[in-house]
Amino acid sequence: MNIRSLTRGDGVVIGAAVLLFIASFLDIYSIDGISSSADLPNAWGSTPLLFSVFLAGIIAAVLIVVARGLPTVPKVAGLDLGQFGIALAVFSAWSALGNIFDPAGGFNNTGGSSDSGLNAGTGAILGLIAALALAGAAVATPLVPALKGALIGAPRPQAPQPYGAQPAGGYGYPGAQQPGQPYGAQPGQPGQPYGAAAQPQQAAPAPQAAQAPAGDFSPFWFAVPVPRPLYAEDGSPTPIAELAPGTWYLAVEQRGPGLVAQTQDGRRGVLQDTTGIQRG
Repeated sequence: MNIRSLTRGDGVVIGAAVLLFIASFLDIYSIDGISSSADLPNAWGSTPLLFSVFLAGIIAAVLIVVARGLPTVPKVAGLDLGQFGIALAVFSAWSALGNIFDPAGGFNNTGGSSDSGLNAGTGAILGLIAALALAGAAVATPLVPALKGALIGAPRPQAPQPYGAQPAGGYGYPGAQQPGQPYGAQPGQPGQPYGAAAQPQQAAPAPQAAQAPAGDFSPFWFAVPVPRPLYAEDGSPTPIAELAPGTWYLAVEQRGPGLVAQTQDGRRGVLQDTTGIQRG
């Protein structure tokens, strides 16, 4: 699970779920004339309320966050986990709203019909606020740009690197070579006795793959703020990979408004949406 793919909206969802859990241990109703320190029940003493509001909201938050972090989202009843979690979050908020109007379920603790002396408690009110925040964030995250931003920003490389070299903690290519040393060569001259000092030599030309493309474009490292698809260079509409936040990719060419990017496994494709990318 890639936690760097989580958005600010997912952060609100996680915070609302924690608030729901705390509210489940507080009083679900209050009675006029009875001190708040009295032994009044909480959500764990009311199974319908516990399942329909608190557990439903917490489970919804888990499904939304897990769906965001998985590379391939599984489906439940034809809906992916994220969509199922959003529906469950809305159900939790709706149930919490109904509980505010009738905290005792139509009956007071004496078995009669509810009266004006019984009101929603701290747990019910706090649960409603948390459930509304959870449902609102779940629904608004795909629509509001501020909520779609990355929750954890990508780390910046230590220093700009030339085209073909890897930044510190890069993504899996061979380590950097010594200056002037061809890739794969060993220190010292061929046939030189062990322990002898290396003789000065002219730096070997850089491999052909490390040459920057012609034109004004200079290759650079970048990271995306949210997961974005990478399309084939031949213009195929089917994505060949997905760029994830928190990973540095190498832009090797300008292609119209997009960039030709290189992935961790060496594949190249076109990143059509370059808005908000972070340059290294």
